[in-house]
Amino acid sequence: MITFNDIFKSSFLENVTSVSVLDMVIAMALAFAIGLFIFLVYKKTYQGVMYSTSFGVTLVALTMITTLVILAVTSNVVLSLGMVGALSIVRFRTAIKEPLDIAFLFWSIAVGIVLAAGMIPLAVFGSIIIGVILMIFVNRKSSVTPYIIVLSCSGHDAETKAMEYIKSKVQKCSIKSKSAQKDFLELNIEVRLKEDNTDFINELAAMDGIGSAVLVSYNGEYMG
Repeated sequence: MITFNDIFKSSFLENVTSVSVLDMVIAMALAFAIGLFIFLVYKKTYQGVMYSTSFGVTLVALTMITTLVILAVTSNVVLSLGMVGALSIVRFRTAIKEPLDIAFLFWSIAVGIVLAAGMIPLAVFGSIIIGVILMIFVNRKSSVTPYIIVLSCSGHDAETKAMEYIKSKVQKCSIKSKSAQKDFLELNIEVRLKEDNTDFINELAAMDGIGSAVLVSYNGEYMG
């Protein structure tokens, strides 16, 4: 029969002091600082349709939570096995809308693991390098911005004249889609402008047989 003395003499209470308070404070403080840095980089490099503050806060929390979990795992082998089993049944159903968000999630998790393992220089300098690279490449502007022209015309003759005019005004032109109805055509045309001047769209819309001409910026994923 197990008595209270056996309980207090068990190894459970010994595991409480397996990680010192100073180590925990340093690890959690660094996890918060680097998580905040990841959040700032995410905010500066976000290029989606609608910015989500909650996802940025999640990156900070994920860094700290991962550090907390790995600190516990490294202090007890039995706990590590139980943690693996518990986390294996967790399923996340939140959709990741931007591919770059996956990189930030793995970055937060990796920093938490490295910090808890005691590799502080690797976590700090590695995060700085990753942040600088993301800032450079994500915010890099393309020399030639692609556009989409949504063109509505009345027939083949109007389409031919419009395409000849567009080709004379842009650097590159290619038809992405074409919808045909009786006495009505709609084309989506990808173009690369020679310069920033877009006045040719006004002249295109004024041509005979052209119902409308709309120019929108295009990044390969959405139009707006």
